[in-house]
Amino acid sequence: MPGFADILIENARVFTADAAQPFAEALAVQGERLLFVGGRAEAQAFRGPGTRLVDAGGGTLMPGFIDGHFHLLHGALHLGRMQLEPALDYEQLSASILAYAAEHPNEPWLAGVGVRYNLGPGHTCLNRRHLDALIADRPILLNAYDGHTFWANTLALQMAGIFHGGDCGPNSVIVLDEAGEATGELREFAAAKPVNDLIPMIDEARWRSLVQQALALAASLGVTSIHNMNGNPEQAAFFNALAEAGELTCRISLAYSFSPETPLAALQEALALKQTYVSSLLRAGCVKLFMDGVIEGYTGLLLAPYADDSAVCGAANYAPAHFNQIVAEADRLGLQVAVHAVGDGGVRQVLDAYENAQRQNGRRDARHRIEHIELAHPADWPRFRALGVLASMQPLHAPPCFDEHDLWLAHAGRARWPYSFAWQSLRQAGATLVFGSDWPVVTQNPLHGVSNALNRRPWDEGLPDQRQSLADTLTAYTRDAAFAEFQEHCKGQLKAGRLADLVLFPQDLFAAPPSALAALQPCLTMLGGRIVYEA
Repeated sequence: MPGFADILIENARVFTADAAQPFAEALAVQGERLLFVGGRAEAQAFRGPGTRLVDAGGGTLMPGFIDGHFHLLHGALHLGRMQLEPALDYEQLSASILAYAAEHPNEPWLAGVGVRYNLGPGHTCLNRRHLDALIADRPILLNAYDGHTFWANTLALQMAGIFHGGDCGPNSVIVLDEAGEATGELREFAAAKPVNDLIPMIDEARWRSLVQQALALAASLGVTSIHNMNGNPEQAAFFNALAEAGELTCRISLAYSFSPETPLAALQEALALKQTYVSSLLRAGCVKLFMDGVIEGYTGLLLAPYADDSAVCGAANYAPAHFNQIVAEADRLGLQVAVHAVGDGGVRQVLDAYENAQRQNGRRDARHRIEHIELAHPADWPRFRALGVLASMQPLHAPPCFDEHDLWLAHAGRARWPYSFAWQSLRQAGATLVFGSDWPVVTQNPLHGVSNALNRRPWDEGLPDQRQSLADTLTAYTRDAAFAEFQEHCKGQLKAGRLADLVLFPQDLFAAPPSALAALQPCLTMLGGRIVYEA
């Protein structure tokens, strides 16, 4: 007998994400690991005098969510800015900005996040004059929900010295009007950088407080691990300090940020992070790059011109030879590579680079990834399986239904809709899907993503149905997400010996109507046997 459990959870609908035993009735936790997963009657053998008994009441107990694409520090910073996600039109946006400005009269900058596209009057494109009409004597910078487009008022543009444009690098645009003056729309971060750099930095204590808020939110939603898709040695040290202080309530897999300007030799720094951070709470070993931008801003790289602008195909951030060199060297060093690629042209270039790396270095268990994959040409679907490339996708990025005001649908065009956000098509082609949020682009709440994966409707008659089953969706948020970070041996499934990372819902997710899933809330979240959230 291995001893008694510290915690015994029974009367549960246990979804294990283990293909050999998909469901169970109870589990026992001892220390930081699972002692037993199985039937309710058998579980009683592990109940001792000091065991805490939890009656799940028939609710679903499952592995903790592993968010496969997350930006912890960026999202934490957003928590300290104007929250503009709820605004659906110009009137609501205006009311939110004016209310925040009145409540914070001493803030030198009005920085807002979560803005939808086409929030000018009458769902037109937002511009500086719309913001000037609200507040002209304080600088304003608003960030789109996807983080790829910004809008500034006239004062902010003048203070940054870009009122008449400026050089901002490849695939980035300071949009100018016919008079050569900035409209206020700044496409991609490089275009907004001169404005962003003027916003006062917060101090370390404020950073720590905001990160703790973000972590508490994650725990309350059942998130026990994240794949942090941007990082550097300073961030790694910051997260490690939180871990050593006992303040890290989710596990972090940290990717090293690599830009077109980053020297190839910096891959040695990424390798050093991989060798330094090897604990169960903080790991490294991945390199993150951006191939393109976003469809909404015409910066996603397409194989053919945009539907509503025949002169534009988007652009790559890297020349093919340069990109192939980086990927091949990272692969040679044993690093995993994750690449943001939204357009079908971007996806193809990344797949080509991975194929080139295999030719140069030989095939290994690399588990390279492509992030987002909003468009992928059907000819490229089988290449994911053939090359062993993971499809890291975010269910909430896909419009759940047709919306005439949605820029994504208009820019991509109806001819591309059959292979847009092609979750099921990729799955049927043999790809391994990993799901996440891309927080703060969308909410951290995994059940909102689960809901869209199950309930998304085709945007027109005759389009393929990309909806997912609940079991496949939860697996993409657990077992397969653990596989994506080479941790499938210790988490992502509820099996004896695995880490006790789990989340309990008071309802049975499998019995609930799919339309009701987004409203459900966990009642308990556990990380390594430690309860980090309890309702």
